[in-house]
Amino acid sequence: MIMAAAVGLAVAAPVQARAPRLLDCPMRDAAFSLESPLIDVLLSDAAKAVIDQQAPGAIQQIPSFLSGTRAPTFSAILKLKNLKDMVPALKAADGAALDRALQALPVTRADQLARCARYDDERPKFKLGQSQTSGGKLRVLVFEKMTGFRDGPSVAAAHAAFETLAKRNGWAIAFTDKGGAMHRSVLRKFDVVIWNNVSGDVLTLSQRTAFRSFVENGGGYVGIHGSAGDPEYFWDWYPDTLIGARFIGHPNDPQFQDAQVVIEPSATGVGRDLGPGWTMNDEWYSFAKSPRLSGAHIIATLNEDTYKPGTALFVGTSLAMGADHPIAWARCVGKGRSFYSAIGHRPEVYADAHHLKLLEQGVAWSAQGGGSACSGVSAR
Repeated sequence: MIMAAAVGLAVAAPVQARAPRLLDCPMRDAAFSLESPLIDVLLSDAAKAVIDQQAPGAIQQIPSFLSGTRAPTFSAILKLKNLKDMVPALKAADGAALDRALQALPVTRADQLARCARYDDERPKFKLGQSQTSGGKLRVLVFEKMTGFRDGPSVAAAHAAFETLAKRNGWAIAFTDKGGAMHRSVLRKFDVVIWNNVSGDVLTLSQRTAFRSFVENGGGYVGIHGSAGDPEYFWDWYPDTLIGARFIGHPNDPQFQDAQVVIEPSATGVGRDLGPGWTMNDEWYSFAKSPRLSGAHIIATLNEDTYKPGTALFVGTSLAMGADHPIAWARCVGKGRSFYSAIGHRPEVYADAHHLKLLEQGVAWSAQGGGSACSGVSAR
C-alpha cells in the first residue's frame, strides 16, 4: 500500500521542462519597425495583424520566395521597408503610421525566441597542429553558416576547392556551419577564417565580438562571393570595415555573362602571375562605392565594356560602376588582414585555374597578419 502510494506520487509529480535558452542574438530586443528584418515581422502574428490593418492585403502580396520564415530564407536578408517597391499595398500605405503602429507593439519572450532561433551557440571541437607562426602548418577554418540565401552547388564547389588547395599547400583545414565556432577558444586555433558564401546575419553579439577581436588582433579573413552579397546588413562593421563595400546587385538579363577580369599590380602580391587577366563566365556583383576609396588594395577589376551590368532587380538603379569596378581586393583591419573576391556563384568557376590561384594567394596573404600593424607584405 505504501509502495503503491509512492508510485502514485512519482507518477503524479509534474516534470518541469527546461525553459529554452535565450541567446544574445542581435535583434532580440529591438522594437518592430520598417527597419526590422522581414523574417522577424513574418514570425509575429501581432506584427502581421498591424500590417494588415495599416496596409490591407500586403501580407498576401508578398512574393512567395520572400515569405519564408525558416532559415535560410531571403526574408532574413531584407528589411520590411525593402518590400515597398514589390508590394502594392505597402507602397500605397502611410509608411510613417505603419512604423509607429509597429513600434507600439510589445516584444514578447516568444518574439525573442523566434528571432534567435536562426542563431546557434554550438561550439565545435577541432584538433589541429601548431600555428604557422610557430613553424607549423597554415591553419584554416572554412565557415559555412547561412541564414539568408544558400546556393547549394556553389557552396559545395567552393568547399571542394578549398579542400584541394589545402592538400596542395599542406594546410590544416576544418569546416563548420556553426556560429558557435566564432569563440575565442576556437578561433585561437586558426590563422585564417574563410567565409564560404555566407549569407544572412549569422553571429550572436558575443560571437561578433570574438570574431572582430580575432581579426583586429592579427587573424585573417577571406570572403567568397555571397559573403558580401546581401541587400541588407544588420552589423555595419562587417560590410563597411571588414569588406569595405556594400553590394547593390548583379545582372539579371542575363544573370551569368562572360566578362574580362583585369589584374592590377598590388603591394600584397596577390594576383601575381595572373596578369593581365582572363575572361570567365559568372554572376558579376556591383557595389555602391569602390572599396579603393576606403583604402583597399585592389587586386582585380571588371572591364565593363565586356559585359552588361544592367539594373538592380525591382528598384531599377544602374549597376554600372564605370572604369573602377573592383571584383577582388585586400585590406588591413587592425593588425589583421581581409581578402574578398566577388567571383564564385557558378560551381564551374571553382575549377578555373586562374580563380583557384587567386584564392590560394588570397588565403596565404590573409594569414600573415599579427604584426604591430598590417602592411603590404607579399603573399608567399
